[in-house]
Amino acid sequence: MSAKPSNAQVRNFAVNRQAGHLYHLLEKFEAGIELTGTEVKAIREGKVHLKDSYAMVRNGEVWLLDCHISQYTAGSYMNHIPLRERRLLLNRDEINKLATRTQERGLTLVATRLYLKKNLIKVEIALAKGKKIYDHREDSRRRTILREAAQSIREHRERRR
Repeated sequence: MSAKPSNAQVRNFAVNRQAGHLYHLLEKFEAGIELTGTEVKAIREGKVHLKDSYAMVRNGEVWLLDCHISQYTAGSYMNHIPLRERRLLLNRDEINKLATRTQERGLTLVATRLYLKKNLIKVEIALAKGKKIYDHREDSRRRTILREAAQSIREHRERRR
């Protein structure tokens, strides 16, 4: 009876922090990504940006758009195009689910992070709904309340000592 190995080492190459501020992230999916050799090397150098990237279901396939992977420094004439569309690798059931959900009003697919898992580069995409201005205000209000509560707890602990 052998012990289960712990979770595989996960190394983030890029995280889209702005996605959590602009969207309500409803459901997350892990997808493989179809890359060329110089793209993999550039990603491992950390030359990738997910800020404006999103995914789209087209002809029964999911495509990652506006993901900027800079050219590999040691690449030759075989270097890749930085903003090309890249196909995401998902199960047929997941693709069908994403296709039907993105048909709904206001839902989109946003790339939230690009990471290495078991020596494979993966993309986390989230089914998201855009936030309204009052949602931003509510989030700000909630953060302020939590920060003040944590501060008062710290002050109370300091007084007890």
